Amino acid sequence: MKQRLLTGWNVQRVLYVLIGGAIVIQSVINREWIGVLPGGYFAAMGLFAFGCASGNCYGGSCTSDAGSSLTKENTERTK
Repeated sequence: MKQRLLTGWNVQRVLYVLIGGAIVIQSVINREWIGVLPGGYFAAMGLFAFGCASGNCYGGSCTSDAGSSLTKENTERTK
């Protein structure tokens, strides 16, 4: 957990923490308590590097075995 908090920071994570924190602060000031939930969620995404804040939602870094099994089936059918 400590390593996840201290390493891998990029601009996107910082923005998530700052914008999420601003939403939380603004919601508390205006006493709109329901706004604390989405603000807290976005701030937590940036702090703990999960979801899109960790940088895994773009760039083709997601791995899936579904495509490889489909490709194997197609090559077997064509033989």
